[in-house]
Amino acid sequence: MSKKPETLDSQAPAARSSEAERRELDRKQRAAAKLRENLMRRKGQSRARRAGEADETQGLPASSPSAAKTDESS
Repeated sequence: MSKKPETLDSQAPAARSSEAERRELDRKQRAAAKLRENLMRRKGQSRARRAGEADETQGLPASSPSAAKTDESS
């Protein structure tokens, strides 16, 4: 039997690890971009809440006596 050259086999693990490192770096960059996007969105939501007037309601609107429904079955 003839033995295959080991040059291709010996480079394969290094190529796999560099490919894995590149994928991991890409994943980390995507995660960092998503975190920045989320942070900017949340900051915008916070600013929008502060820009509005204070909420004067007490509890749920449906729980007020004026909003109570009458029972139509009787």
